[in-house]
Amino acid sequence: MGDFQVIAKEFVKFYYETFDGNRAALSNLYRDHSMLTFETDSFLGTAGILEKLTNLPFQQIQHRTDTVDPQPGSEDGTSIVVLVTGALMVEGSDRPMSFTQTFQLKKDATNWYVFNDIFRIVYPAA
Repeated sequence: MGDFQVIAKEFVKFYYETFDGNRAALSNLYRDHSMLTFETDSFLGTAGILEKLTNLPFQQIQHRTDTVDPQPGSEDGTSIVVLVTGALMVEGSDRPMSFTQTFQLKKDATNWYVFNDIFRIVYPAA
């Protein structure tokens, strides 16, 4: 499992490039038992997750990743937990929004996929 850092960084790069360029292609990264929690709403399964991601109120977006912190998620090497911090620029906005996103990646017979995905916008303290 020594490659978990490389796998996590490659995954994060691919995920945000795909999200920013072609959200529909993210369907390959989820399974029917995957879950997305986006702010306070949860979505189960590839169809529900893809519907949420493609119907977000902002269409043009650019992610900037500041940190990618991976760690093994299981002893047998079939799971990786990745915490990402960064900012996103939404078209028409002059200020980036800070975010955190946590992925639990699992490996099926041949591919890594997102089992759990938790996304939060980080609002400044009052």
